[in-house]
Amino acid sequence: MGWPVSAGLMRALLSVAITTTFFVSVVGINFREKEKRILDNILSQGSGNSSGYDKRIRPSGVNVDQPTHVSVNLLIRSISKIDDYSMEYSVQLLFREKWNDERLKFDDMGGRVNYLTLTDPRRIWMPDLFFKNEKTGHLHEITMPNMYIRIFADGGVLYSVRISLTLSCPMDLKLYPLDKQTCSLKMASYAWKTDDLIFVWKEGDPVQIDDGLHLPRFTLEKFQTAYCNSKTNTGEYSCLTVDLLFKREFSYYLIQIYVPCCMLVIVSWVSFWLDQNAVPARVSLGVTTLLTMATQTSGINAALPPVSYTKAIDVWTGVCLMFVFGAMLEFALVNYASRSDMHRETLKRGRGRPPPPPPEHDHQHTSLGELGDHGDDGQTAYAMRPLVHRADRGNSGGFDKSRQCEIHMQVGGGHKGCCRSWLSKFPTRSKRIDVIARITFPLVFALFNMIYWATYIFQDGGQEMK
Repeated sequence: MGWPVSAGLMRALLSVAITTTFFVSVVGINFREKEKRILDNILSQGSGNSSGYDKRIRPSGVNVDQPTHVSVNLLIRSISKIDDYSMEYSVQLLFREKWNDERLKFDDMGGRVNYLTLTDPRRIWMPDLFFKNEKTGHLHEITMPNMYIRIFADGGVLYSVRISLTLSCPMDLKLYPLDKQTCSLKMASYAWKTDDLIFVWKEGDPVQIDDGLHLPRFTLEKFQTAYCNSKTNTGEYSCLTVDLLFKREFSYYLIQIYVPCCMLVIVSWVSFWLDQNAVPARVSLGVTTLLTMATQTSGINAALPPVSYTKAIDVWTGVCLMFVFGAMLEFALVNYASRSDMHRETLKRGRGRPPPPPPEHDHQHTSLGELGDHGDDGQTAYAMRPLVHRADRGNSGGFDKSRQCEIHMQVGGGHKGCCRSWLSKFPTRSKRIDVIARITFPLVFALFNMIYWATYIFQDGGQEMK
Protein backbone atom coordinates (compact mmCIF):
# COMPACT_ATOMS: atom_id res chain seq x y z
CA MET A 1 0.00 0.00 0.00
CA GLY A 2 2.91 2.31 0.64
CA TRP A 3 4.52 1.61 -2.76
CA PRO A 4 2.04 3.52 -4.93
CA VAL A 5 2.47 6.58 -2.75
CA SER A 6 6.22 6.50 -3.16
CA ALA A 7 5.89 6.16 -6.97
CA GLY A 8 3.62 9.21 -7.20
CA LEU A 9 5.97 11.21 -5.09
CA MET A 10 8.87 10.27 -7.26
CA ARG A 11 7.03 11.31 -10.41
CA ALA A 12 6.18 14.68 -8.88
CA LEU A 13 9.77 15.30 -7.83
CA LEU A 14 11.01 14.37 -11.31
CA SER A 15 8.56 16.80 -12.95
CA VAL A 16 9.71 19.65 -10.71
CA ALA A 17 13.35 18.90 -11.48
CA ILE A 18 12.79 18.91 -15.22
CA THR A 19 10.87 22.19 -15.05
CA THR A 20 13.53 23.81 -12.94
CA THR A 21 16.28 22.68 -15.30
CA PHE A 22 14.43 24.09 -18.32
CA PHE A 23 13.77 27.40 -16.57
CA VAL A 24 17.40 27.79 -15.64
CA SER A 25 18.58 26.90 -19.14
CA VAL A 26 16.23 29.38 -20.81
CA VAL A 27 15.68 32.20 -18.37
CA GLY A 28 18.82 32.14 -16.36
CA ILE A 29 21.26 32.50 -19.31
CA ASN A 30 23.74 35.36 -18.86
CA PHE A 31 23.63 36.95 -22.31
CA ARG A 32 26.34 39.45 -21.39
CA GLU A 33 28.64 36.54 -20.79
CA LYS A 34 27.57 35.05 -24.08
CA GLU A 35 28.39 38.34 -25.86
CA LYS A 36 31.85 38.33 -24.32
CA ARG A 37 32.46 34.79 -25.52
CA ILE A 38 31.22 35.66 -29.02
CA LEU A 39 33.53 38.69 -29.18
CA ASP A 40 36.47 36.68 -27.93
CA ASN A 41 35.70 34.05 -30.54
CA ILE A 42 35.35 36.29 -33.59
CA LEU A 43 38.20 38.63 -32.63
CA SER A 44 40.64 35.88 -31.62
CA GLN A 45 44.00 36.33 -33.30
CA GLY A 46 47.25 34.41 -33.09
CA SER A 47 47.87 31.72 -30.48
CA GLY A 48 47.85 29.08 -33.16
CA ASN A 49 44.34 30.02 -34.38
CA SER A 50 44.64 29.99 -38.17
CA SER A 51 41.11 31.36 -38.55
CA GLY A 52 41.75 34.37 -36.29
CA TYR A 53 40.61 37.89 -37.24
CA ASP A 54 43.31 40.08 -38.79
CA LYS A 55 42.42 43.77 -38.74
CA ARG A 56 45.15 44.54 -41.27
CA ILE A 57 43.14 42.86 -44.03
CA ARG A 58 40.19 44.73 -45.47
CA PRO A 59 36.83 42.96 -45.78
CA SER A 60 35.81 41.48 -49.11
CA GLY A 61 33.12 43.08 -51.22
CA VAL A 62 30.04 41.31 -52.53
CA ASN A 63 32.50 39.09 -54.32
CA VAL A 64 36.00 38.36 -53.16
CA ASP A 65 37.69 40.49 -55.81
CA GLN A 66 35.36 43.50 -55.47
CA PRO A 67 36.03 46.63 -53.38
CA THR A 68 34.54 47.19 -49.96
CA HIS A 69 31.58 49.57 -49.96
CA VAL A 70 31.23 51.89 -46.98
CA SER A 71 27.94 53.74 -46.51
CA VAL A 72 28.29 57.20 -44.92
CA ASN A 73 25.75 59.48 -43.25
CA LEU A 74 26.04 62.31 -40.76
CA LEU A 75 24.04 64.56 -38.46
CA ILE A 76 25.10 68.21 -38.23
CA ARG A 77 24.47 69.19 -34.61
CA SER A 78 25.75 72.77 -34.65
CA ILE A 79 27.74 75.33 -36.65
CA SER A 80 29.43 77.61 -34.16
CA LYS A 81 30.95 80.23 -36.46
CA ILE A 82 31.64 81.23 -40.04
CA ASP A 83 34.78 83.36 -40.16
CA ASP A 84 35.00 85.73 -43.14
CA TYR A 85 38.55 86.81 -42.39
CA SER A 86 40.07 83.31 -42.09
CA MET A 87 37.57 81.86 -44.59
CA GLU A 88 36.69 78.90 -42.40
CA TYR A 89 33.75 77.53 -40.43
CA SER A 90 33.42 75.31 -37.36
CA VAL A 91 30.96 72.44 -37.22
CA GLN A 92 30.07 69.69 -34.76
CA LEU A 93 28.61 66.51 -36.20
CA LEU A 94 27.79 62.87 -35.57
CA PHE A 95 29.65 60.91 -38.21
CA ARG A 96 28.54 57.37 -39.10
CA GLU A 97 29.97 54.67 -41.35
CA LYS A 98 28.50 51.27 -42.13
CA TRP A 99 30.06 48.33 -43.96
CA ASN A 100 29.94 44.53 -43.98
CA ASP A 101 32.72 42.28 -42.71
CA GLU A 102 31.99 38.57 -43.32
CA ARG A 103 34.58 37.59 -40.72
CA LEU A 104 32.49 39.12 -37.92
CA LYS A 105 29.35 37.00 -38.38
CA PHE A 106 28.03 35.26 -35.26
CA ASP A 107 25.04 33.30 -33.95
CA ASP A 108 22.42 35.65 -32.56
CA MET A 109 20.90 32.86 -30.44
CA GLY A 110 17.52 32.98 -32.08
CA GLY A 111 17.34 36.77 -32.18
CA ARG A 112 18.20 37.23 -28.51
CA VAL A 113 21.48 39.08 -29.33
CA ASN A 114 20.73 42.04 -31.59
CA TYR A 115 24.27 43.36 -31.86
CA LEU A 116 27.60 43.46 -30.07
CA THR A 117 29.11 46.75 -28.90
CA LEU A 118 32.76 47.73 -29.03
CA THR A 119 34.30 50.90 -27.66
CA ASP A 120 37.79 50.35 -29.05
CA PRO A 121 37.96 50.83 -32.83
CA ARG A 122 41.52 49.54 -32.93
CA ARG A 123 40.37 45.91 -32.58
CA ILE A 124 38.77 45.66 -36.04
CA TRP A 125 39.44 46.89 -39.54
CA MET A 126 38.35 50.53 -40.06
CA PRO A 127 38.04 52.63 -43.24
CA ASP A 128 40.85 55.17 -43.56
CA LEU A 129 38.57 58.17 -44.13
CA PHE A 130 39.89 61.71 -43.61
CA PHE A 131 38.43 65.19 -44.12
CA LYS A 132 40.11 66.87 -47.07
CA ASN A 133 39.43 70.50 -46.14
CA GLU A 134 40.02 70.11 -42.41
CA LYS A 135 42.15 72.68 -40.58
CA THR A 136 41.74 71.43 -37.02
CA GLY A 137 39.55 68.85 -35.33
CA HIS A 138 39.13 66.74 -32.21
CA LEU A 139 37.05 63.91 -30.76
CA HIS A 140 34.90 64.41 -27.68
CA GLU A 141 35.86 62.42 -24.58
CA ILE A 142 33.71 63.93 -21.81
CA THR A 143 32.71 62.04 -19.77
CA MET A 144 33.67 59.03 -21.87
CA PRO A 145 34.79 58.79 -25.49
CA ASN A 146 31.77 59.72 -27.61
CA MET A 147 31.97 56.82 -30.03
CA TYR A 148 30.80 53.23 -30.44
CA ILE A 149 31.03 50.29 -32.83
CA ARG A 150 28.12 47.89 -33.28
CA ILE A 151 28.64 44.47 -34.84
CA PHE A 152 25.52 42.77 -36.17
CA ALA A 153 24.95 39.03 -36.64
CA ASP A 154 25.17 39.23 -40.44
CA GLY A 155 28.64 40.82 -40.25
CA GLY A 156 27.44 44.41 -40.56
CA VAL A 157 29.49 47.03 -38.73
CA LEU A 158 28.21 50.47 -37.67
CA TYR A 159 30.74 53.07 -36.51
CA SER A 160 29.49 56.31 -34.93
CA VAL A 161 31.59 59.14 -33.48
CA ARG A 162 31.09 62.74 -32.39
CA ILE A 163 33.56 65.15 -34.02
CA SER A 164 34.23 68.88 -33.93
CA LEU A 165 35.94 70.27 -37.03
CA THR A 166 37.21 73.59 -38.33
CA LEU A 167 37.05 73.41 -42.12
CA SER A 168 38.33 75.63 -44.90
CA CYS A 169 35.67 77.54 -46.83
CA PRO A 170 36.92 79.68 -49.76
CA MET A 171 34.60 82.67 -50.15
CA ASP A 172 33.77 85.12 -52.91
CA LEU A 173 33.10 88.45 -51.17
CA LYS A 174 32.30 90.59 -54.19
CA LEU A 175 28.70 91.01 -53.03
CA TYR A 176 29.48 91.28 -49.31
CA PRO A 177 27.31 91.74 -47.26
CA LEU A 178 24.57 90.82 -49.75
CA ASP A 179 26.22 87.52 -50.61
CA LYS A 180 25.68 83.78 -50.29
CA GLN A 181 28.51 81.38 -49.53
CA THR A 182 28.86 77.68 -50.25
CA CYS A 183 30.97 75.76 -47.74
CA SER A 184 31.87 72.14 -48.34
CA LEU A 185 32.61 69.13 -46.17
CA LYS A 186 34.80 66.71 -48.14
CA MET A 187 35.67 63.16 -47.07
CA ALA A 188 37.99 60.80 -48.89
CA SER A 189 40.06 57.64 -48.50
CA TYR A 190 43.70 58.23 -47.71
CA ALA A 191 45.37 54.93 -48.69
CA TRP A 192 42.79 52.60 -50.24
CA LYS A 193 42.13 53.22 -53.92
CA THR A 194 38.75 52.80 -55.57
CA ASP A 195 39.80 49.26 -56.51
CA ASP A 196 39.75 48.40 -52.80
CA LEU A 197 37.43 50.87 -51.07
CA ILE A 198 34.46 52.97 -52.21
CA PHE A 199 32.53 55.45 -50.10
CA VAL A 200 28.84 55.90 -50.90
CA TRP A 201 26.13 58.07 -49.40
CA LYS A 202 23.48 56.26 -47.41
CA GLU A 203 20.26 55.82 -49.35
CA GLY A 204 17.56 58.09 -48.07
CA ASP A 205 18.43 61.20 -46.06
CA PRO A 206 22.23 60.83 -45.83
CA VAL A 207 22.66 64.28 -44.20
CA GLN A 208 20.50 65.42 -41.31
CA ILE A 209 20.34 68.85 -39.70
CA ASP A 210 19.58 69.30 -36.04
CA ASP A 211 16.31 71.10 -35.42
CA GLY A 212 17.95 73.52 -33.01
CA LEU A 213 20.64 74.65 -35.46
CA HIS A 214 20.98 78.44 -35.35
CA LEU A 215 23.55 80.78 -36.81
CA PRO A 216 23.95 84.38 -35.60
CA ARG A 217 24.62 86.05 -38.97
CA PHE A 218 23.77 83.36 -41.53
CA THR A 219 20.89 81.18 -42.58
CA LEU A 220 21.42 77.65 -43.91
CA GLU A 221 19.26 77.73 -47.01
CA LYS A 222 19.92 74.25 -48.40
CA PHE A 223 22.49 71.50 -48.81
CA GLN A 224 23.25 68.76 -51.27
CA THR A 225 25.46 65.69 -51.44
CA ALA A 226 27.76 64.70 -54.28
CA TYR A 227 30.79 62.62 -55.19
CA CYS A 228 34.24 64.08 -55.73
CA ASN A 229 36.61 61.22 -56.60
CA SER A 230 40.15 62.51 -56.93
CA LYS A 231 42.91 61.25 -59.18
CA THR A 232 46.55 61.58 -58.21
CA ASN A 233 49.85 60.11 -59.32
CA THR A 234 49.23 57.10 -57.10
CA GLY A 235 45.71 56.31 -58.32
CA GLU A 236 42.06 57.25 -57.93
CA TYR A 237 40.54 57.63 -54.49
CA SER A 238 36.90 57.67 -53.43
CA CYS A 239 35.56 60.98 -52.15
CA LEU A 240 32.26 62.33 -50.83
CA THR A 241 31.20 65.94 -50.38
CA VAL A 242 28.26 67.82 -48.88
CA ASP A 243 27.79 71.45 -49.91
CA LEU A 244 26.12 73.84 -47.47
CA LEU A 245 24.64 77.05 -48.87
CA PHE A 246 24.64 79.92 -46.35
CA LYS A 247 22.81 83.20 -46.88
CA ARG A 248 24.13 86.17 -44.94
CA GLU A 249 21.59 87.94 -42.73
CA PHE A 250 21.42 91.51 -43.99
CA SER A 251 19.56 93.08 -41.05
CA TYR A 252 22.71 93.13 -38.90
CA TYR A 253 24.71 95.01 -41.53
CA LEU A 254 21.81 97.36 -42.27
CA ILE A 255 21.75 98.49 -38.65
CA GLN A 256 25.49 98.46 -38.00
CA ILE A 257 26.87 99.83 -41.29
CA TYR A 258 24.39 101.22 -43.81
CA VAL A 259 22.19 103.30 -41.51
CA PRO A 260 25.14 104.93 -39.64
CA CYS A 261 26.84 105.78 -42.94
CA CYS A 262 23.66 107.38 -44.25
CA MET A 263 23.34 109.39 -41.06
CA LEU A 264 26.92 110.64 -41.34
CA VAL A 265 26.37 111.74 -44.93
CA ILE A 266 23.16 113.57 -44.00
CA VAL A 267 24.85 115.23 -41.01
CA SER A 268 27.58 116.53 -43.33
CA TRP A 269 24.87 118.34 -45.30
CA VAL A 270 23.95 120.44 -42.25
CA SER A 271 26.87 122.73 -43.09
CA PHE A 272 24.99 123.85 -46.23
CA TRP A 273 22.38 125.46 -43.98
CA LEU A 274 24.81 127.21 -41.68
CA ASP A 275 25.85 130.81 -42.25
CA GLN A 276 28.79 131.19 -44.57
CA ASN A 277 30.58 133.28 -41.97
CA ALA A 278 30.29 130.53 -39.32
CA VAL A 279 33.70 129.17 -40.25
CA PRO A 280 34.51 127.33 -36.98
CA ALA A 281 31.15 125.54 -36.94
CA ARG A 282 31.32 124.42 -40.56
CA VAL A 283 34.95 123.32 -40.36
CA SER A 284 34.35 121.38 -37.14
CA LEU A 285 31.30 119.65 -38.60
CA GLY A 286 33.09 118.70 -41.80
CA VAL A 287 36.22 117.40 -40.10
CA THR A 288 34.22 115.42 -37.51
CA THR A 289 32.03 113.68 -40.07
CA LEU A 290 35.01 112.97 -42.30
CA LEU A 291 37.04 111.39 -39.49
CA THR A 292 34.05 109.39 -38.25
CA MET A 293 33.39 108.07 -41.74
CA ALA A 294 37.04 107.13 -42.17
CA THR A 295 37.00 105.30 -38.82
CA GLN A 296 33.84 103.44 -39.82
CA THR A 297 35.44 102.35 -43.08
CA SER A 298 38.59 101.16 -41.31
CA GLY A 299 36.55 99.13 -38.84
CA ILE A 300 34.64 97.42 -41.64
CA ASN A 301 37.79 96.52 -43.56
CA ALA A 302 39.51 95.24 -40.41
CA ALA A 303 36.96 92.41 -40.15
CA LEU A 304 37.48 91.30 -43.76
CA PRO A 305 40.41 89.71 -45.56
CA PRO A 306 42.52 91.89 -47.88
CA VAL A 307 41.23 90.76 -51.26
CA SER A 308 42.22 92.02 -54.69
CA TYR A 309 38.71 92.85 -55.90
CA THR A 310 36.15 95.49 -54.91
CA LYS A 311 33.38 94.43 -52.57
CA ALA A 312 29.88 95.84 -52.42
CA ILE A 313 30.59 97.34 -49.02
CA ASP A 314 33.68 99.06 -50.47
CA VAL A 315 31.53 100.81 -53.04
CA TRP A 316 29.11 101.97 -50.36
CA THR A 317 31.69 103.27 -47.89
CA GLY A 318 33.78 104.81 -50.67
CA VAL A 319 30.87 106.79 -52.10
CA CYS A 320 29.72 107.88 -48.63
CA LEU A 321 33.26 109.05 -47.88
CA MET A 322 33.29 111.00 -51.14
CA PHE A 323 30.02 112.75 -50.21
CA VAL A 324 31.37 113.76 -46.81
CA PHE A 325 34.61 114.95 -48.38
CA GLY A 326 32.62 116.79 -51.05
CA ALA A 327 30.75 118.68 -48.34
CA MET A 328 34.08 119.94 -47.01
CA LEU A 329 35.21 120.97 -50.47
CA GLU A 330 31.90 122.77 -50.93
CA PHE A 331 32.61 124.87 -47.86
CA ALA A 332 36.07 125.69 -49.18
CA LEU A 333 34.44 126.86 -52.41
CA VAL A 334 31.85 128.87 -50.47
CA ASN A 335 34.55 130.50 -48.38
CA TYR A 336 36.51 131.46 -51.50
CA ALA A 337 33.39 132.81 -53.20
CA SER A 338 32.49 134.78 -50.08
CA ARG A 339 35.88 136.46 -49.94
CA SER A 340 35.67 137.12 -53.66
CA ASP A 341 32.23 138.71 -53.20
CA MET A 342 33.55 140.92 -50.42
CA HIS A 343 36.47 142.01 -52.58
CA ARG A 344 34.19 142.86 -55.48
CA GLU A 345 31.88 144.78 -53.16
CA THR A 346 34.82 146.75 -51.82
CA LEU A 347 35.97 147.64 -55.33
CA LYS A 348 32.44 148.58 -56.29
CA ARG A 349 32.12 150.92 -53.35
CA GLY A 350 35.51 152.45 -54.15
CA ARG A 351 34.45 153.31 -57.68
CA GLY A 352 31.16 154.90 -56.60
CA ARG A 353 32.72 157.11 -53.84
CA PRO A 354 33.11 160.90 -54.76
CA PRO A 355 36.67 162.22 -55.07
CA PRO A 356 38.20 163.87 -52.01
CA PRO A 357 38.17 167.71 -52.00
CA PRO A 358 41.39 169.48 -52.91
CA PRO A 359 43.56 170.52 -50.00
CA GLU A 360 43.02 174.02 -48.66
CA HIS A 361 45.91 176.49 -48.87
CA ASP A 362 46.56 179.74 -47.12
CA HIS A 363 46.74 181.61 -50.35
CA GLN A 364 43.85 182.28 -52.67
CA HIS A 365 42.27 179.20 -54.33
CA THR A 366 41.82 179.14 -58.01
CA SER A 367 38.47 178.44 -59.46
CA LEU A 368 37.66 175.17 -61.21
CA GLY A 369 38.02 176.90 -64.59
CA GLU A 370 41.53 178.10 -63.92
CA LEU A 371 44.55 176.15 -64.95
CA GLY A 372 46.07 175.59 -61.57
CA ASP A 373 47.78 176.97 -58.55
CA HIS A 374 51.31 178.10 -58.17
CA GLY A 375 53.21 176.29 -55.52
CA ASP A 376 56.03 177.52 -53.37
CA ASP A 377 58.58 176.17 -55.80
CA GLY A 378 57.13 178.11 -58.66
CA GLN A 379 55.54 175.13 -60.33
CA THR A 380 51.89 174.96 -61.20
CA ALA A 381 49.63 172.30 -59.56
CA TYR A 382 46.59 171.33 -61.61
CA ALA A 383 43.37 170.10 -59.98
CA MET A 384 42.64 166.62 -61.49
CA ARG A 385 39.22 165.03 -61.47
CA PRO A 386 38.40 161.35 -61.72
CA LEU A 387 37.97 160.03 -65.22
CA VAL A 388 34.63 158.55 -64.33
CA HIS A 389 33.11 161.90 -63.62
CA ARG A 390 34.60 163.34 -66.78
CA ALA A 391 33.19 160.51 -68.80
CA ASP A 392 29.82 160.90 -67.11
CA ARG A 393 29.82 164.59 -67.87
CA GLY A 394 31.50 164.72 -71.19
CA ASN A 395 30.09 161.58 -72.74
CA SER A 396 26.64 161.01 -71.36
CA GLY A 397 25.64 159.42 -74.61
CA GLY A 398 28.14 156.58 -74.13
CA PHE A 399 26.71 155.84 -70.70
CA ASP A 400 23.23 155.64 -72.15
CA LYS A 401 24.39 153.22 -74.82
CA SER A 402 26.08 150.89 -72.32
CA ARG A 403 22.98 150.98 -70.14
CA GLN A 404 20.82 150.06 -73.11
CA CYS A 405 23.18 147.17 -73.95
CA GLU A 406 23.00 145.89 -70.36
CA ILE A 407 19.22 146.04 -70.39
CA HIS A 408 19.12 144.25 -73.72
CA MET A 409 21.31 141.41 -72.39
CA GLN A 410 19.12 140.97 -69.34
CA VAL A 411 15.99 140.77 -71.45
CA GLY A 412 17.55 138.34 -73.88
CA GLY A 413 18.57 135.88 -71.13
CA GLY A 414 15.10 135.54 -69.68
CA HIS A 415 14.20 132.58 -71.90
CA LYS A 416 16.69 130.26 -70.16
CA GLY A 417 14.14 129.25 -67.53
CA CYS A 418 13.14 129.91 -64.02
CA CYS A 419 16.36 128.51 -62.45
CA ARG A 420 18.36 131.63 -63.23
CA SER A 421 15.57 133.92 -62.08
CA TRP A 422 15.28 131.87 -58.86
CA LEU A 423 19.03 132.02 -58.25
CA SER A 424 18.97 135.76 -58.85
CA LYS A 425 17.09 136.09 -55.56
CA PHE A 426 20.36 135.32 -53.78
CA PRO A 427 22.65 138.31 -54.12
CA THR A 428 26.05 136.60 -53.59
CA ARG A 429 27.74 133.74 -55.33
CA SER A 430 28.58 132.02 -52.03
CA LYS A 431 24.91 131.87 -51.11
CA ARG A 432 24.05 130.46 -54.51
CA ILE A 433 26.61 127.68 -54.10
CA ASP A 434 25.08 126.70 -50.75
CA VAL A 435 21.59 126.65 -52.23
CA ILE A 436 22.68 124.52 -55.17
CA ALA A 437 24.47 122.11 -52.82
CA ARG A 438 21.34 121.71 -50.68
CA ILE A 439 19.52 120.32 -53.70
CA THR A 440 22.30 118.62 -55.65
CA PHE A 441 23.85 116.51 -52.87
CA PRO A 442 20.59 114.80 -51.73
CA LEU A 443 19.47 114.17 -55.31
CA VAL A 444 22.77 112.62 -56.34
CA PHE A 445 22.89 110.49 -53.15
CA ALA A 446 19.34 109.27 -53.77
CA LEU A 447 20.28 108.39 -57.36
CA PHE A 448 23.32 106.50 -56.09
CA ASN A 449 21.14 104.52 -53.68
CA MET A 450 18.77 103.51 -56.47
CA ILE A 451 21.61 102.29 -58.67
CA TYR A 452 23.44 100.58 -55.77
CA TRP A 453 20.50 98.57 -54.46
CA ALA A 454 19.23 97.71 -57.92
CA THR A 455 22.68 96.41 -58.86
CA TYR A 456 23.46 94.27 -55.83
CA ILE A 457 20.08 93.07 -54.58
CA PHE A 458 18.92 91.62 -57.89
CA GLN A 459 22.12 89.70 -58.51
CA ASP A 460 22.39 85.97 -57.80
CA GLY A 461 23.94 86.55 -54.35
CA GLY A 462 27.37 85.09 -54.98
CA GLN A 463 28.10 81.39 -55.09
CA GLU A 464 25.06 79.33 -55.99
CA MET A 465 24.74 75.57 -56.01
CA LYS A 466 24.78 74.07 -59.43
